[in-house]
Amino acid sequence: MTRASDAPAGAASTLPTGIPLTDSALADRIAQRLAQVDTMLDDAVASTDALADDAGRHLVAAGGKRFRPLLTLLAGELGDGSAPELVEAAVVVELTQVASLYHDDVMDSAPVRRGAPAAHTVWGNTVAILVGDLLFARASALVAGLGPEAVVLQANTFERMCLGQLHETTGPGEGDDPVEHYLQVLSDKTASLLSTSARLGAMFGGCPDDVVEAVAAYGEKVGLAFQLADDVLDVASSGAESGKTPGTDLREHVPTMPVLLLRQRVARGEGTAADAELLARLDGDLSDDTVLAAVVADLREHDVLAETRRRAVGRAREAAAELEPLPEGPVKAALTDLATALADRTV
Repeated sequence: MTRASDAPAGAASTLPTGIPLTDSALADRIAQRLAQVDTMLDDAVASTDALADDAGRHLVAAGGKRFRPLLTLLAGELGDGSAPELVEAAVVVELTQVASLYHDDVMDSAPVRRGAPAAHTVWGNTVAILVGDLLFARASALVAGLGPEAVVLQANTFERMCLGQLHETTGPGEGDDPVEHYLQVLSDKTASLLSTSARLGAMFGGCPDDVVEAVAAYGEKVGLAFQLADDVLDVASSGAESGKTPGTDLREHVPTMPVLLLRQRVARGEGTAADAELLARLDGDLSDDTVLAAVVADLREHDVLAETRRRAVGRAREAAAELEPLPEGPVKAALTDLATALADRTV
């Protein structure tokens, strides 16, 4: 296999995240640091308690694309990409993400995560929640070593993630636009951590404030593109592609953009009889695999899925536009390509 360092200049090198980088030297540096992240992450989840150790390693061992650490390391390359704090910050954001997944899967009753059984299906809800809490504690301990500014940033991000989950659970209030409410949920629950990932990278890379703010805004919009793309994949992909059973969110009646757009269309009287019938099926019992597969197939052919795809691509383009003030070079190109790659997952 050709290593990133052996690839000719200008040739695309694919990182463990699956994201291609056209600059081989940059790809090689990032790949080496991602390996360091994995090593430190493994140490961070280790425990002398056998149950905590086994359950805490579960999702880390299952892998994942490591988008958040990648974003931290890439943003750091806009300054001093060799700063040791960058690897520690990358571990903090990934550990925070992994911890949140333990909680999310309990609340969503998701059976699969990262191609492996969700933790709550193995150890039960209580253990999964407590292990998520344990990993949040580990992330807090690590971020404390990065200084007060990082601690406050981590706390604010965690608050937004909790508010996003809370507002997803309670739903929009009377008079709220369900689509706008959903976008705010995504911003808090998902985009906040991606924004923080980029901000920490630029901070510890020693970048000036304008660069820090630019990549943080980029991360926020990339996060929205990422989650809207996931909404498409929940319907359009195979389980092998997404690591989740197709229609998992539909089955659990978790709000997603295609369903919200369909619901909005019907509520406004703009939908057809077939739209109303599909919405009724989506709101019904989807516990039977055959029923779920039929609903997924029909939604897959509906233009609300295409509209969600367009929204994902639009957010990715907005994210790339936030990078305009940055100097041209391989890092800016890589961040632009990352936004494009996230949107391209929906194609």
